[in-house]
Amino acid sequence: MARQHARTLWYDRPKYVFMEFCVEDSTDVHVLIEDHRIVFSCKNADGVELYNEIEFYAKVNSKDSQDKRSGRSITCFVRKWKEKVAWPRLTKEDIKPVWLSVDFDNWRDWEGDEEVELAQVEHYAELLKKVSTKRPPPGMDDLDDDSDSADATSTRELPQDRKSQIAFAVSLSKPHPILCPRASARRPSRSEYCPLRLSVAPRAVQRARVPASRETAAMAFRCQRDSYAREFTTTVVSCRPAELETEGSNGKKEVLSGFQVVLEDTLLFPEGGGQPDDHGTINGISVLRVTRRGAQADHFTQTPLAPGTEVQVRVDWERRFDHMQQHSGQHLITAVADHLFGLKTTSWELGRLRSVIELDSPSVTIEQVAAIEQSVNEKIRDRLPVNVRELSLDDPEVEQVRGRGLPDDHAGPIRVVTIENVDANMCCGTHVSNLSDLQVIKILGIEKGKKNKTNLAFLAGNRVLKWMERSHGTEKALTALLKCGVEDHVEAVKKLQNSTKLLQKNNLNLLRDLAVHVAHSLRNSPDWGGVVTLHRKEGDSEFMNIIANEIGSEETLLFLTVGDEKGAGLFLLAGPAEAVETLGPRVAEVLEGKGAGKKGRFQGKATKMSGRAEAQALLQDYISTQSAEE
Repeated sequence: MARQHARTLWYDRPKYVFMEFCVEDSTDVHVLIEDHRIVFSCKNADGVELYNEIEFYAKVNSKDSQDKRSGRSITCFVRKWKEKVAWPRLTKEDIKPVWLSVDFDNWRDWEGDEEVELAQVEHYAELLKKVSTKRPPPGMDDLDDDSDSADATSTRELPQDRKSQIAFAVSLSKPHPILCPRASARRPSRSEYCPLRLSVAPRAVQRARVPASRETAAMAFRCQRDSYAREFTTTVVSCRPAELETEGSNGKKEVLSGFQVVLEDTLLFPEGGGQPDDHGTINGISVLRVTRRGAQADHFTQTPLAPGTEVQVRVDWERRFDHMQQHSGQHLITAVADHLFGLKTTSWELGRLRSVIELDSPSVTIEQVAAIEQSVNEKIRDRLPVNVRELSLDDPEVEQVRGRGLPDDHAGPIRVVTIENVDANMCCGTHVSNLSDLQVIKILGIEKGKKNKTNLAFLAGNRVLKWMERSHGTEKALTALLKCGVEDHVEAVKKLQNSTKLLQKNNLNLLRDLAVHVAHSLRNSPDWGGVVTLHRKEGDSEFMNIIANEIGSEETLLFLTVGDEKGAGLFLLAGPAEAVETLGPRVAEVLEGKGAGKKGRFQGKATKMSGRAEAQALLQDYISTQSAEE
């Protein structure tokens, strides 16, 4: 497997350059810091080898530089050779690699920052040591790492006092127990966290904000504040041309032309947290996709909307409520599975027909599944409330929240979904307000997952009712076909399968006998020689090959076909190797089919069996030409 680059963040300080190689659960870590370059290599949790080599913008003091490793990343403190000289970039060449980004969350003005910088370096190792003694991160959380490219308008709020700034900056590299999986194409098994909606302002303005303005800066979308809202009025902020790649009715990718519409606020949930996006309308115009872009939500429509226009947004309530039931159901199952058996959730998928939770265990027993299902439905009957709260990063209660990480572009408070006396979990998705709205949860079963994981499939709410309706309809149909009660369906099907196998075996034997008989008849026919043809409606490749084997002639062209006389079927051409090699592809072309062959045989599938006469004439012409030449 080819080596890949590790995603790398960096920021500049008066005396140090700080670099963070973002690799979770790294192994075989090697860091070489020289006066003019750094070489980093390791393996990630998937065993993929990562390698980065960076030529520094300026000379560094390699002897006074160091690196520290955590569960999330490897951070390097590189001492500058010339202190208090700003670095406009990290690399010697003025070319920015795609894997390298500026860490604007930690990039601050230098004025008065020397104390912060020294404290950060001196206490980093101690903080890492403290963190490493905490319990290992639990499994599943809906944390979205759909991070955007860092730029000068990123909106991470920093604490106002210096002491808090140090702790806040250092905490970005902690393997904190609340941290959850990040979404990435490289590791699809991980889930996502959709950050709260943030107002965007230049960094200089943000640094000057007072606490009250910071509270108003972190605001959830309307769909997150009120999952039960079905319509509301807002204003169009912008509208730009865009394209959307979708899957057409024929299964092929299609590109639609349209517009990305941004609203002041939105009722339509953008995909994230393992949850698909909402469907709905804006002023009656269908919204085909909703995605998060930084602090905004993009609504793809095929009709433009003028900025400043007041619009009515309506959500597809059936889809929204279904997602609320499945997502809250996943939280409940995850919490109960962990509480009862210590089964950690590593990821989940809200599918179109069923949802799947990946458990961090190579096996789960049927008894455990039954106990989990019983417990979750008891809690549904207890009508436990589900509350959504916002906690600040330094709130002590955050320590009790289930999770394994925050996305790199998260800012402001943490959104926590709490099932009373059951679970508290960081999440961006839409949820029910009471477990009674889940109605019922049915666990469909377990399947072997990837890398010693187990997949648990489940349905919640209305999906259970629809599943029961389909199952009942199937049972009624089988009862009519099998002429027996539901309790006898399985046994009746087994008997039919056994009878079918016996009939297929007898039919195959008869077909073989018939093939031998046909071969002898053709061989003894007065028309034997030149081109011999045969077509049967019933038969298969084995039937034709038995005939060819029995005849065994290398002088005669044998052209056999089976199937519909004017539709699709199979063909076989046998005879002299040179002739078959020449004529086989031409016959396939006449029959509008495909085939392959070797050693005097060419066979394949045809879509136009009505071309048999033309193919036979082609073979006759070839034989006549060969005879004339002789």
